[in-house]
Amino acid sequence: MEKSKETAAQRIRSVCRYIERHYEEPLTTERLAGIAAMSRFHFARSFRAVMGVTPKEYVSGVRVRALKRGLRDGRGVDGAIYDAGYGSPSRVYERAAQRLGMTPGEYRRGGEGVEISFVSVETQLGQMTIGATDRGICFLQFGDSQEALQAQLRREYSRATIVELPEPQPPFDAWVAAVNRYLAGEAPHLELPLDIRATAFQLRVWKYLQAIPYGDLQSYGEVAEALGRPGSARAVAQACGHNRVALAIPCHRIIRGDGDLGGYRWGLERKRTLIEMERAHRAART
Repeated sequence: MEKSKETAAQRIRSVCRYIERHYEEPLTTERLAGIAAMSRFHFARSFRAVMGVTPKEYVSGVRVRALKRGLRDGRGVDGAIYDAGYGSPSRVYERAAQRLGMTPGEYRRGGEGVEISFVSVETQLGQMTIGATDRGICFLQFGDSQEALQAQLRREYSRATIVELPEPQPPFDAWVAAVNRYLAGEAPHLELPLDIRATAFQLRVWKYLQAIPYGDLQSYGEVAEALGRPGSARAVAQACGHNRVALAIPCHRIIRGDGDLGGYRWGLERKRTLIEMERAHRAART
């Protein structure tokens, strides 16, 4: 199909495929706009409308995924960095905390050299485990048993030093108290320090979820529309599914367009309970 006959969305997706094949090369917005046969301004605006992120953010996300593959495959850190298209290791380390949640070497070694402390407590939603690095909470999940939650934490960080605290100590005691206040309807705004890994799009979805008012619900499609990516409800659902910190990123406030609850990694009964709880507490305050 000739460029002149392609829609803007088709051109953008073609550029995305090009990025995924050539991420190790210099990929400026000007170069990508030329591939799409668009002006730089029109390309940047169209790319964000179709993909939900800027061209630079998309390239960065592709390179981070390539870097992670290289690190997991056992390549040397510097080799994996250059193979992923980064000009120097320093650029990666500057963004490591945001993109990897730890340095590239630590990630390649499954969290080796990283210490994660955790506590498990009983809540009205069942067992809850909170795990945190010195940067913030990297794991906040619910389950039916402490053993299952701890096993999940150890799988996620297979070579990290995992330290169980016998009881909540500072700052864990404050975090547990904040969660309990939230579940009791006493503190609708749950603000916790997070240390999470995410793609650019996942971060946009998660930040948007944090802005949804307490007790409100939106559909996956509405979130996609709000982010400038109509038709990408499935991608929004996938971003919700990758959330590792329940409540702090309130993916329970997202449902299907037909009113069905949709999915929830911690169980639909917990999702229903959270929705009903928030609505009841909000109504009681009005």
